[in-house]
Amino acid sequence: MSYTALYRKFRPGEFDEVKGQEHIVMTLRNQVQTDRIGHAYLFCGTRGTGKTTVAKILAKAVNCQNPLHGNPCNECEVCQKINRQTSMNVIEIDAASNNGVANVRDIIDEVQYSPAEGRYKVYIIDEVHMLSTGAFNALLKTLEEPPSYVIFILATTEPHKIPITIHSRCQRYDFHRISIDTIAERLKEVTSREQVQVEEKAFRYIAKTADGSMRDALSLLDQCIAFYLGQELTYERALQVLGAVDTVVYSKMFRYVVSQNVVGCIELIDEMMMTGRDLNQFISELIWYLRGLMLVDASEQGNELLDVSQEQKLQMQEEAEMIDIDMLIRYIHILSDLSNQIRYASQKRVLVEIAFIKLCRPQMDSVQDMTTISARISAIEKQLEEGVVVAGSMPSAQENVSKAEPNKPKILPKALPEDIEEVIRRWNEILMAYGQPGEHMLSQAKKVVSDQGSLLLQFTDKLSEDFFLQNDKQELQCLQQIIQNLLGKEIVIETRTVDVVVDNEYEDISRLIHFDGIEYE
Repeated sequence: MSYTALYRKFRPGEFDEVKGQEHIVMTLRNQVQTDRIGHAYLFCGTRGTGKTTVAKILAKAVNCQNPLHGNPCNECEVCQKINRQTSMNVIEIDAASNNGVANVRDIIDEVQYSPAEGRYKVYIIDEVHMLSTGAFNALLKTLEEPPSYVIFILATTEPHKIPITIHSRCQRYDFHRISIDTIAERLKEVTSREQVQVEEKAFRYIAKTADGSMRDALSLLDQCIAFYLGQELTYERALQVLGAVDTVVYSKMFRYVVSQNVVGCIELIDEMMMTGRDLNQFISELIWYLRGLMLVDASEQGNELLDVSQEQKLQMQEEAEMIDIDMLIRYIHILSDLSNQIRYASQKRVLVEIAFIKLCRPQMDSVQDMTTISARISAIEKQLEEGVVVAGSMPSAQENVSKAEPNKPKILPKALPEDIEEVIRRWNEILMAYGQPGEHMLSQAKKVVSDQGSLLLQFTDKLSEDFFLQNDKQELQCLQQIIQNLLGKEIVIETRTVDVVVDNEYEDISRLIHFDGIEYE
């Protein structure tokens, strides 16, 4: 016989074997015992939490010839047929591939016939949110008043996509994410029956990686056992199979960032790449590690929320005292943005390295908030303590504080058209100060003086204009600030997307200016 995956081999066959969903199991058992069975159920929850499994157990329980305390006996002919998936009374439908009106009409035609054996015909519709609007509408009347021998069980991972008219006709049960302790205990049972030796720490790491899904946990365990077949599965081996990183590395990386050790960060990234670690998972786990430090720093009860050893808690307490919570939040924001960027990026390593350089060098932030300014001041103070002369281009602590004072804005004179010509002469200097990713877009833009005397940037690509208008024109304001600092005058910048061939309303003033600063056309 071919090998059966662990999550299939150890799928619960009765209510008592279901883990982590006691609130649902108890209710359904009581309904079966008292014969108060509903005609339609809606099972909601994330993947691998037991929705389809409980649906099948319920289908057996309501048809079992010898039920015991609401549980199916798993020995009678009806239970055996359902276990072998040969019963005509239990119909499983995948709504992802059978989501049309015609498929629902087939169900409506079939429910007219009573079950060949047992008491109920049970329809289990998985991923029911994938049904089309027409299919939902076709199902409404039958779902509300089905024949007395029909039970509908709808399962979904996205209940918000289910029409309210369907909700109102069903008993809804929400399946919770399964706790790490519960998953770890189940994994111990499985490995004991499979006679596989596994280290305690490996159980908990696999349970944590499964993210509340029992099925995912069993699949990961299956993968680890297969790799080290016949050997003890240790924590280190589990890390190696899953492409994960030990928490020691996160601690090491955090200390490098706090000490602004760029070389250390880059070398650690290189070390992980050489050992085949997954960068996406590394960033995700590092964010969780920083979250743990944030909880420890924010509250005395933060330690209780961490699922780590006592030794690691003491280490995290020490690290949490090394930095303000505002800076921790800044780190989390930057890494969260990075996590979204590298998901589909081709050059993931480059993006990761840039992000860590940015973490170590707060002066690289184009948007200066109080947290970044505070970090820059701390960096300058550290340099002064070490006897390093701070470059003149680096703003002093006093200048940074003055910029942060909202009650004393500096009033600049309005820029004139000739001032805009000065801007064009120094455009390369402005581009260098602005930097990527918008530098190339600005170099391709047509620069003109509008009728209102402002600087008008004309783009031939709508995406380029949208880049400067995103987040309440944040990038455009950054460019405006750079020019005003350079010019000493207030300047207004507008943007427009134009056709490269058709739009000739304004002449590109950069073509009219000779950059020696003497001649004009």
